[in-house]
Amino acid sequence: MLLPQQVLCTVFSQYVQTYSGSASGYKRLIIACSESTFSFSSHKHPFLTMKLEICSFSGYKIYPAKGKTYVRLDSRTFRFINGKAASYFLQRLNPRKIRWTQIYRRLNKKGMTEEVQKKRSRRTVKHERAIVGASWDAIRAKRNQKPDARAAARQAAISKSKEAKKAAVAAKKAANPNPSQPKVSKQQAKGFAPKAAATSR
Repeated sequence: MLLPQQVLCTVFSQYVQTYSGSASGYKRLIIACSESTFSFSSHKHPFLTMKLEICSFSGYKIYPAKGKTYVRLDSRTFRFINGKAASYFLQRLNPRKIRWTQIYRRLNKKGMTEEVQKKRSRRTVKHERAIVGASWDAIRAKRNQKPDARAAARQAAISKSKEAKKAAVAAKKAANPNPSQPKVSKQQAKGFAPKAAATSR
């Protein structure tokens, strides 16, 4: 069985033989070793991307050959970017309360460059319209009246309504000339005798 270093050397030698024609062919060659993943990157040739892990505590990216791995008794694996993150995790600290973690920064909106949109203030446009039974000219004339003229018009309207009530009462009296007839109940009208008054001994 070959060690990872030996596999890396063989793959690297094959790559160099393939592109040995020019120095720029592997100018930006990046060789990364992470478990069984080998990645080669060049700006001229198609390449595989590096396998990046995410820190279980801080949320930062862990590049190949970096970081720590912690395997719990239930066979669950956790990856940490450094010993500090692993120590905080084992102390059961909450990453939402630690300022340098990604989740804290996301929750508290740190480092987010958002364009502040200008709030559009809607102006209320007043439309002057006529009401049923009154034209717009009449409404405008009443609105522009002086307080004295308005009070005089109100008094005239009150006196007019009082006179109308008096006229209605007079017409009612003229229609019913004998208002002094005794009131007769329904039972008396039907012929029942009135109740006898209670006498005390």
